Amino acid sequence: MDIAEVAKRSGVPASALRYYERRGLIRSLEHDGARRRFAPGVLDQLALIALGQAAGFSLDEIRTMLTAEGGAQIDRRQLSAKADQLDQAARRLRAVSLGLRHAAVCPAPSHAQCPSFQRLLKAAAAGALEARREASQARKGRGSGD
Repeated sequence: MDIAEVAKRSGVPASALRYYERRGLIRSLEHDGARRRFAPGVLDQLALIALGQAAGFSLDEIRTMLTAEGGAQIDRRQLSAKADQLDQAARRLRAVSLGLRHAAVCPAPSHAQCPSFQRLLKAAAAGALEARREASQARKGRGSGD
């Protein structure tokens, strides 16, 4: 399939396909003049990339899940760890959602006087601080050559 057909069938823009190819996520078979051509299996690879991105994996992490032949070689521990992260994020989001719903109907004269809303604010502040710490640690890890 040429790049235009892959883009049409997958919904992935041609510019993204070229980017994925440069990053080593997909591989074209040949260049037919100015157009790249791909094996039909590239659609499965693109679906795996989309799933990985939806799950929060980086493109570098996704690349490690793809073999040179375009197949999948996925570390089950990595999947389990990501599922744990998603579960934790879902719990946090559910708590925030419930707090917001409470604040929307809270009978307190102001949100500043609502104990539930104040707990939500403190939890959000603590979560933001923890997220900044984790991001800082991740940046330090990448900077050290890890």
